[in-house]
Amino acid sequence: ELHDIVEMSVVGNPIMQHLVLGYDPRELGQAPFALASDSAVSIPARDLGINIHPGGYAFVLPCIAGHVGADMAGVLLAEAPWEREEISLLVDVGTNAEIVLGNRARLLAASSPTGPAFEGAQISAGQRAAPGAIERVRIDSQTLKPRFRVIGSDLWSDEPGFEEQLPPGGVTGICGSGIIEVVAELFLAGVIDADGRILDRSADNERIETDDRTFSYVLVRGEPGIRITQNDVRAIQLAKAALYAGCRLLMEKLGVNRVDRIRLAGAFGAHIDVKYAMVLGMIPDCELDSVSSAGNAAGTGARIALLNRESRELIQQRVRQVEKIETAVEERFQQHFVEAMALPHRSDPYE
Repeated sequence: ELHDIVEMSVVGNPIMQHLVLGYDPRELGQAPFALASDSAVSIPARDLGINIHPGGYAFVLPCIAGHVGADMAGVLLAEAPWEREEISLLVDVGTNAEIVLGNRARLLAASSPTGPAFEGAQISAGQRAAPGAIERVRIDSQTLKPRFRVIGSDLWSDEPGFEEQLPPGGVTGICGSGIIEVVAELFLAGVIDADGRILDRSADNERIETDDRTFSYVLVRGEPGIRITQNDVRAIQLAKAALYAGCRLLMEKLGVNRVDRIRLAGAFGAHIDVKYAMVLGMIPDCELDSVSSAGNAAGTGARIALLNRESRELIQQRVRQVEKIETAVEERFQQHFVEAMALPHRSDPYE
């Protein structure tokens, strides 16, 4: 029963935290993106209109900065980068990518405006990661013939029984991890150049179709079918350039050229194949086996704060020590962004 719950913890992005606590979020919509409060809050749950035990309390983790929320504070608690010597890069990809970089000596935080392309929005056949969405793609570099996997089925599209195992609605679109893989595979196959242009191979390959003054790649035939258009590639370039530019800016501020480990938090981090993220230059070059998913690290951090009282004091102190970098007012962010539009990057080596 709800009334058996005597304590709960809350994490969310800055706007959500403000709304839950009844703070005015308007300042978050304009520079300098000031938080109403960067403190953790322990408050009777009934004051928030939450119906648990009448004497129950909610512990609300602190936000880090105007665009870096308490969900990232939860990730920090779960990952404890302050205990390590090596340089960790923690990334939580949503409509804004929240980024923390550093080690036991220093931690820096920023947010990058990636937009919703990684979640399938702004993409012609894009959708969220639900049954029927293409999530994995491989393309033969000679014939350009694709094979793919769909959420809700274990089979690849060229395996016997694929059609029968599809979810009820069939193939409905392509989600974030699928978009990244198809763009990376097209780049590896030489269909997309380093500037992100889909090249005209329509004369010798029926998978490439003329699309007004640009070209598109036919992933699934039929009507409406699923095509990867030039605008789709651009949307991914813009998103990945913003993500990389944020990481690069923090690396510059910290005075490092390489990171030792990368942890990808959230649903997107759990589904993405890190090799393809590296091919596109979404994240800094790093040994592939040092790049991993942190799963729902914000939820893990919330659980730690719920069950361990000392961690509540710890996260308060740690969040205050994090150096906040505001990408919106950093001139270098724009330069890094322009350089990062190329695949994988205009100048940074991707060994």
